[in-house]
Amino acid sequence: MTRPSDGLSYYRATANPAYDHPKLQGDHTCDVCVIGAGYTGLSAALELAQRGYDVIVLEAETVGWGASGRNGGQICTGVSCGMEKIEKVAGRDAAQQVFDIGEEAKSLIKTQVEAHEIECDLKWGYVHAAERASEVDELRHEIEYLQGFGAEGMTFLDKAGLEDQLGSTRYAAGLREAHGGHLHPLNYCLGLADAATKAGARIYEHSPATSVDTGASPSAKTEQGSVSANFMVVAGNAYLGKLVKPLYQRLMPCGSFILATEPLGENRARALIAGDEAVCNTNFIVDYYRLSADHRMLFGGRCSYSTLEPKDLGAFMRPRMTAVFPQLADVKIDYAWGGYIGITMNRIPDVGRIGDRVYYAQGYSGQGVALSGMCGKLMAEAIAGQAERFDVMAQFKHQPFPGGPLRTPALVLGMLYYRLRDALS
Repeated sequence: MTRPSDGLSYYRATANPAYDHPKLQGDHTCDVCVIGAGYTGLSAALELAQRGYDVIVLEAETVGWGASGRNGGQICTGVSCGMEKIEKVAGRDAAQQVFDIGEEAKSLIKTQVEAHEIECDLKWGYVHAAERASEVDELRHEIEYLQGFGAEGMTFLDKAGLEDQLGSTRYAAGLREAHGGHLHPLNYCLGLADAATKAGARIYEHSPATSVDTGASPSAKTEQGSVSANFMVVAGNAYLGKLVKPLYQRLMPCGSFILATEPLGENRARALIAGDEAVCNTNFIVDYYRLSADHRMLFGGRCSYSTLEPKDLGAFMRPRMTAVFPQLADVKIDYAWGGYIGITMNRIPDVGRIGDRVYYAQGYSGQGVALSGMCGKLMAEAIAGQAERFDVMAQFKHQPFPGGPLRTPALVLGMLYYRLRDALS
């Protein structure tokens, strides 16, 4: 897997001051060793430290270097595969439990932001925009179906109503969620790290685990040290690589790219998204976008399984933005960056145990801003002896991606089909 763009992202350029965490040196022991300082690992570390556990977090780069500091910042409802698939696989009662966990995932963000005074531009409101008239009835059905689980704050927008909210004529209808939203993802991640540190967790940056023992006595080795623990949390997601081979086989890193325009000014920005919501289309290959706190358009998408990043990301992404907002053809692009999303075959998060003492969560399939933090909390609960909710998410079976070493080319061909379907339907 190639490394994602290390160029300056808008998020890095506007990051809050943060702790400078040392590199691990020497041999250490603790109650819980966490691999990965993204939302999943930091949420687990914070929850465990608050419960009195001695926690060490190993991060290969810096806090939020991976998906947690690069993503679109969109806070979504439910899981990527949709609640109907969850109900079909696990039954209505289990689906209700999954839905309730997903709803708590969103409120957990609000709780953490308020409790730890995290400055991350958190805002509420989310719009799903359908490009095809054939999807209008599907949106109405989705509202009714989710309301059956207790969803609140969902509103159907016809074409005229949606055009009152978005400065685009591209869409046929929309679904607005009052309880979805968006934030500055890196600043949220840095805030979680600060909170975990204050609670007593020890975070080590530039300390990649070179090998791990996932047996009865979990341990991790780094270039200059080691950690022995009673429990381990594996939270590397799309950046874990082959460190834990069974997890590698069930996860596919998927490239996604984002651009940030120059500041547009408040009036021009609000002419594009009047309510300042996050927006995502309903295609298989999604576009997602929102406004930044300083009135830039942040526009992302162009899912790629090839792990090859275009040389000029701004030029690569601009046509997708102007297809939605042709009035932005003249704007300057100040930042463009890429990163990896971890996806599973069934688009359900892969949550589980290896043996009795190693817990993992990965594969949020594009909806990790909320779900990752919640899965971190569930792993912490399970380590503390309260595994009921963890087991709800761990019940789903996950198959390895087919094709072995050829799985990436095979998926690239598959994605060409979906791109054509989105374009022609």
